[in-house]
Amino acid sequence: MPLLLRHIALDLGEPEEALPARAARRLKLPIDAVRAWGIVRRSLDARGGRVRIVYNLELALDSPRTERRICRRLHRADVKLLVPRPTVTFVVGTRPMPDRPIVIGFGPAGMFAALTLAEHGYRPIVLERGQPVPRRHVDVLKRFWRGREFDPESNLLFGEGGAGCYSDGKLRTRLNDPRVPIVLETFYRHGAPPDILVNSRPHIGSDRLPSICRRIRNRIERLGGEVRFGAKVTGFVLAEGRLVALRMADGSTVNLRTSGSAAAERAGGVPVLLGIGQSARDTFRALLAAGVTLTVKPFQVGVRVEHPQERINRWQYGAAAGDPRLPPAEYQVVAKRAAGDRGDVFSFCMCPGGTIVPCNESPGRVAVNGASRARRSSLLGNSGLVVTLGPRDVGGDPLLALATLERWEQTAFELAGGDYRVPVQRAGDFVAGRGSDGELHTSYPLGGQWCDLRRVLPQTVTSALSGALQMLDQRMAGFADSEAILAAPETRASCPLRVLRDETTRASVSADNLHPVGEGAGYAGGIVSAAVDGIRTAEVLIRRYAPPR
Repeated sequence: MPLLLRHIALDLGEPEEALPARAARRLKLPIDAVRAWGIVRRSLDARGGRVRIVYNLELALDSPRTERRICRRLHRADVKLLVPRPTVTFVVGTRPMPDRPIVIGFGPAGMFAALTLAEHGYRPIVLERGQPVPRRHVDVLKRFWRGREFDPESNLLFGEGGAGCYSDGKLRTRLNDPRVPIVLETFYRHGAPPDILVNSRPHIGSDRLPSICRRIRNRIERLGGEVRFGAKVTGFVLAEGRLVALRMADGSTVNLRTSGSAAAERAGGVPVLLGIGQSARDTFRALLAAGVTLTVKPFQVGVRVEHPQERINRWQYGAAAGDPRLPPAEYQVVAKRAAGDRGDVFSFCMCPGGTIVPCNESPGRVAVNGASRARRSSLLGNSGLVVTLGPRDVGGDPLLALATLERWEQTAFELAGGDYRVPVQRAGDFVAGRGSDGELHTSYPLGGQWCDLRRVLPQTVTSALSGALQMLDQRMAGFADSEAILAAPETRASCPLRVLRDETTRASVSADNLHPVGEGAGYAGGIVSAAVDGIRTAEVLIRRYAPPR
């Protein structure tokens, strides 16, 4: 059984070929005792002004006996026998599935649910309200960003790959789930760089993700699945605790009632996986109107803060900043709650060498998020800076939660001139309570307009942000000066709602054949966790049902 050896460090510029010799010295063995080696994990450590690359290695020594002896002799946490990672195994069910399963939404959750079902012979039908990648390119980059012609059904949020398709493409997650490697390996097999399998902060990039999403869709189709674009679900019909029909935007109805054999009738309605993403607010309203139970959960609201990337590099790398061998630096910060403030303020979705992008799903609104291309070559870096709100802040009412967010986004649109520019303010001016003026530089593709951001967001949020900016400026000189630009509102950091489900059946508590998955259902936060959630629900259906004929 191979050894896992943690925390082998190389100075910047040292070749990775030096790793086996470094590992042998750590284990007090001759170099020829290391028969084979591989990198399990790679991370960057810039603490203390010294930049190093830190590795976890898999080692095969000259014999299994030597490997066991080393572990007993050293008895250290950084050296242990490498246990094979857990695998996901299950038995395919025998109950007849009434018909081909339906997946609503083709973002990460829906995509990986559909792929898992397709790989096991279930030939899923995916209903995606948006358009395939080539059409999205035209609608976003040409019609909206250049012509300010916004399409509510084909944008950065809706379409092939969902919101994740044009995101930064970060694949970090705190999940300790055997499906995480499955997600990473799937991205790799469909065109992502191999580094995502070992880097501690894996990243694909908004320029690579669209083609990867298209290749995954092609595989689903080759396996007998079907992805229908422009297929917007506008209504849900429930009867006796079951989803019995879907109403479509084109006026048609998808009947989900079972028919045929008695065994099929006992199996229940056609399984529907709901992977709509957090920005499908009209779909949330349709679910509530149909009687599906949704609740308000904690969610994050704030701003995007943008700095020159060169400054971020200096904060993180010190004297090594500017070394071409180093990637654009990123940060992760938390400003603990000060007396009287709303709560902790923390960074979210930091995009080094990236851009601030619009993420509104409806006309007449402005909301922001971050993205970056694979090379992260922009001269600016940005991050969300958000504070957590809860059910009490919106009266515990799902409809009121949606309306509150929409009101902030509409206010932002109007204050910035009504042409999809984003409201911005210098961080120093925001803290001082004064207006900003002068030349404006922002990566936001539709431009910005100087505004008082206290008119965009509620006082509970802006007071927490003001205190946090001052604290962070003490830690990172210039974090809140005149070169730091704030853009608002950041309202898509997390979903404010949860579609309640039974954790055993993973079905909605309101309809036993409706299975909410992913970020929009309130059970994930990011590409990987959403994909894992979709896979897990697909596995539940596979364990229960035989593939449809």
